[in-house]
Amino acid sequence: MTWTFTPDRPIYLQLQEQFKLAIVSGLFKPGGKIPAVRELAEDASVNPNTVQRALTELERDGLVHTQRTSGRFVTEDVTVIEKAKSEMAMELIDVFLEKMAAIGYGKSETVKIISEKEEVSAHANS
Repeated sequence: MTWTFTPDRPIYLQLQEQFKLAIVSGLFKPGGKIPAVRELAEDASVNPNTVQRALTELERDGLVHTQRTSGRFVTEDVTVIEKAKSEMAMELIDVFLEKMAAIGYGKSETVKIISEKEEVSAHANS
């Protein structure tokens, strides 16, 4: 994985988001084993406790679970993953709409611009 961190928010929250993205995008498959905490920490150049905290939060959300002797695994419950994916999409849409409003576009104008962009992209790809 490629790790990107910003100084404006705690690292564990950013790790949690990146792990969640890996799960909802299919990089970490349903039922798949998640790499060991120390391995993830070394890869991301962060403290293992920080990785542990991020994964504990994902466990609380039901996206991962621990099997005592085997490690952590992504949930096999696809509805939990789809719910997380939908929540992430809504958060991104909210941020996008806020940014569009900041430059003077309302929701209906934004939808119109998106439709126009989609049409231009469709014609360019054909």
